[in-house]
Amino acid sequence: MPHRCLQALLLALILLLLASILYMNTGLFTPLLGGRAEGPPIINVMFLKTHKTASSTVLNILFRFAETHNLSVALPAGKSFHLGYPWLFLARYVEGWEGSKPGLQLRFNIMCNHLRFNLPEVQKIMPNDTFYFSILRNPVFQLESSFIYYRGYVPAFRNVRTLDAFLASPRTYYNQKGGLHNAHARNNMWFDLGFDNNAPAEEGYVRARLADVEKRFQLVLIAEHFDESMVLLRHLLHWQLDDVVAFRLNSRSQLSVTRLTPEAQERAKRWCALDWRLYQHFNRTFWARVQAELGPRRLRSEVARLRARRQELMTQCLQDGVAKNKTQITDPRLHPYQSGDASILGYNLRPDLDNQTQQVCRRMVMPELQYMAHLYALQFPNKPLKKIPFPQ
Repeated sequence: MPHRCLQALLLALILLLLASILYMNTGLFTPLLGGRAEGPPIINVMFLKTHKTASSTVLNILFRFAETHNLSVALPAGKSFHLGYPWLFLARYVEGWEGSKPGLQLRFNIMCNHLRFNLPEVQKIMPNDTFYFSILRNPVFQLESSFIYYRGYVPAFRNVRTLDAFLASPRTYYNQKGGLHNAHARNNMWFDLGFDNNAPAEEGYVRARLADVEKRFQLVLIAEHFDESMVLLRHLLHWQLDDVVAFRLNSRSQLSVTRLTPEAQERAKRWCALDWRLYQHFNRTFWARVQAELGPRRLRSEVARLRARRQELMTQCLQDGVAKNKTQITDPRLHPYQSGDASILGYNLRPDLDNQTQQVCRRMVMPELQYMAHLYALQFPNKPLKKIPFPQ
């Protein structure tokens, strides 16, 4: 009898030990749970869409989530395709805001179109429990992308042939009198956050502004680590795996990417010193957050699952499984907007898709402007349709 009691006690201890191990390492088994989320999803989300930072891909993720869950999106009013940019955001830039009654103003679930951040006005639009996040990119490569994309728009870029030449003598071409339209030429991410992109990079000022960003934004993603960013975002929002799987949108052909010399890269860091400090700081905090929330083992597992699912969907959805240049895209409704010297890639869907699969796949490849116009038509059926400002 004592022998049986001892066996039962040992068995109970083993089971207790196994249960504690499973509890401590739940994250290791999350990839086996079919992409299910941990807790109810967060549905009130404000994404500060910075420029040339893979933000169009994030926007597609948010648009898809909104459409799938029948959520409201704070869309540009009337014929506009942005929320007042490059001027500081005002609530009246959102469709439906000005027509609402005092004290009964509309609130939206998702806000993610281009704007220059202005917290008091954003708070008029978004609920108090909104999750705020943004994305940053190494400012050297962000500036290179902006130069190619905005050459015909930004005064500082119009009269110089190459970014190397611009960086060799930036004040020859950059004049603060060019106003807000020159924001793409210097510290553009700093500007998007609502700060002065021409301010001196003095230590006290920089630290204060970084603290402002940390106080307001629950998460700042890093474009160079996009998949890791999506894994962390999904974890914090309690979303499903498919909610954050995406194809790259608004990306350029490698033929339109300029390779900067090491000297030019260092000049870019000095010229965009505020953006460089911003990027360095939040690159550090991003990895600290990953370590605290996920740990390296779980991160590797979930990134692998994300990439595998994306590859599966690319094979299922895309003709040839790859992005196409503008001359190869057969459906004019899927033509991405072309700007400056950039050659923006898009996608062709497989012709043999059933209706349900085609709907899912079309949402994943729909360019930004077309998706915005689509949501606007759904959300405001009595308003005139938004006209895409380029040939279809």
